[in-house]
Amino acid sequence: MSRIRSVATSALGVNRRTVLAAAGAVSLSAGVGYALRPTDSEAATAPPAAAPEAEAPVAHSGRAAAAAPLAPYTKGTTVASVAAPRNSSGYRRLGDGAGWKRVVRSELAAPKSGRAARRTALASFVQFTDLHLMDVQHPLRLEYLRSHDVHAWRPHEALTVPGAISLVERVNALRGAPVTGAPLHFVMTTGDNTDNNAHSELEWFMKVMSGGRITPNSGDPRHYEGVQNSGLKLYWQPGTTTRDNDKALGFPHLGGFLAAAIREVRSPGLDVPWYSTVGNHDSLPLGCYGSHGDRYLAEAAIGGKKLMSVSAADAKKLQDAIKNAKDPKGTGYRDFLKAHARSMRSVTADEKRAPYTQADYLKAHLDPAHQGHGPVGHGYSSANLDAGTQYYAFRISDDVIGISLDTTDAGGHYEGSLGTAQLKWLDRTLKDNKDSYAVVFSHHTSKTMTNTRPDPARPGEKRHGGAEVVSVLSSHANVLAWVNGHIHKNVITPHKASGGRSFWEISTASHVDYPQLARIIELVDNKDGTISLFTTLIESAAPHRTDYADLSQTGLAALYRELSYNAPGANKTLAGTTADRNTELVLKKG
Repeated sequence: MSRIRSVATSALGVNRRTVLAAAGAVSLSAGVGYALRPTDSEAATAPPAAAPEAEAPVAHSGRAAAAAPLAPYTKGTTVASVAAPRNSSGYRRLGDGAGWKRVVRSELAAPKSGRAARRTALASFVQFTDLHLMDVQHPLRLEYLRSHDVHAWRPHEALTVPGAISLVERVNALRGAPVTGAPLHFVMTTGDNTDNNAHSELEWFMKVMSGGRITPNSGDPRHYEGVQNSGLKLYWQPGTTTRDNDKALGFPHLGGFLAAAIREVRSPGLDVPWYSTVGNHDSLPLGCYGSHGDRYLAEAAIGGKKLMSVSAADAKKLQDAIKNAKDPKGTGYRDFLKAHARSMRSVTADEKRAPYTQADYLKAHLDPAHQGHGPVGHGYSSANLDAGTQYYAFRISDDVIGISLDTTDAGGHYEGSLGTAQLKWLDRTLKDNKDSYAVVFSHHTSKTMTNTRPDPARPGEKRHGGAEVVSVLSSHANVLAWVNGHIHKNVITPHKASGGRSFWEISTASHVDYPQLARIIELVDNKDGTISLFTTLIESAAPHRTDYADLSQTGLAALYRELSYNAPGANKTLAGTTADRNTELVLKKG
């Protein structure tokens, strides 16, 4: 880039532009002169009137202007400590473990000596991904697939809300970025913020992120009604002495667990701005069905009947249809439910469980009740609502822009792709901002963008897979990183193109499956012809050790982590290798 200015300045020489950049990412809707040519794209945000000069940085000024020189801050990160098992067999209790070391990766550029003394911070932010906030009593959930695939239902799923709140608390407790000590600009969620595409879950997500009181319950306001008090041995029955399959593996009897799981909790909300990227579970019922408008399924979602058990053979047939994309519209699923109607159990009907549309998702983000520390719309705008799009660009700092993509294929199935209009917009946005570095955000990874069935709203538009997105990104020298999730695993991939152009793809593990992580990413100029991207993983603020007698909000968040570690059938490799965790990723300047 032709111009480099630090956003991590000390108190000396702070001006308003630098304070705004350091205080939090400034979106197109912030009205402070950072527009990325919104007339070029239907997805761009139309800026409102500029905020008063004195008001813009107020909400985050505590992080914007450091009174003392910046210093690394690793407390509360996986550099300092990571949850680890305390016993070697059976159900494993967790405690404090050794931190993960930082690995320097040089596949795309050779690191030069002395760079630590020269480096200047460009931007620092946090990535949340795959929170999967779940209404676990929702009638359409697929828990019964566990009769074929034990990991199709997880014993800790009722605790996603207190677990996510604890992650928010962790970010709020950080006093700077781990390597540079620079203020954290913002948090970006990279999709699957909800699990079942239910209004109840969407409301919980918005309150987790922006603050508020949440009762993670639906149906009967007084009692839990779901698989965990069904008496079925297929599921962990925490409140009874039933010898279920999970207790046979060491899961505890916890009286009061379900009452605690649906009790009101409070989120402080993030104390930095946050942005949102959409995932397949946010866009599609159950994350895989392009069935919006199906009257039977819509009524079943809010109705009073819930299927909790099927034969292993029937479960396998349904799961195979989902995995092999044989039923993207959900017609087979609808027939499956009808065929098992007599096996359903009665539950309390609840209209809050209705599926939400793309417009509903955007309106929730634009609702002033969920603004928190901003920005208005959390990246989205009324222009998105009018155009029916869920992608946008925003200014992170003087020298860095962010681009949020919508990689979900509305035609159905859980893998992704981009339509031609969005791919062209991406190319044009990068070209129009060639003097700024770019970080691209999406839900799907390059390897999981293999689903190119037509979008029902745009049947004549071609869909493009991950290889084509990589090709577009590789053609722009300003792209530093593509940050995503979806696969629930830490994987960092170098992408190198001809002419020396290259970028890093950073895929981060989920917060629903162990090890339940989020990631801090710092961008620095090494002042030697290279850029470094530092990645540092964080856990929630909940203690590593659990106390079965502690069913407080914090105690439940700790239990959420331990139960996820012990979930039968759980993949134990999701943390990735050491080269996919805490890293320094070196790049040549474009």
